[in-house]
Amino acid sequence: MIVLNVTYKCRPDLQAEFLEAIMTEGIDEASRAEPGNLMYAYFIPVDGSDELLLIEKWRDAGALAGHALQPHYARLKELKPEYVTDTIIERFELP
Repeated sequence: MIVLNVTYKCRPDLQAEFLEAIMTEGIDEASRAEPGNLMYAYFIPVDGSDELLLIEKWRDAGALAGHALQPHYARLKELKPEYVTDTIIERFELP
């Protein structure tokens, strides 16, 4: 299993709008529906920061590679410049 912790550092006061755009476009639902996806969930920090955390769990490297080829993945990349200043990805491989 591959786990990704994706931290989006959002532009000031745009975190909620970014998450709303993701949900309105169906990016989250489409990602969860992909073969090999075990989890795709967004979390908002309780400290009030402008970060948005995405935790993804994928069955294997093939499922994750397929995710990067999806139209909703491309759409997320298009949305990011409007809302996000930096993205930090932590990758963990578990048995």
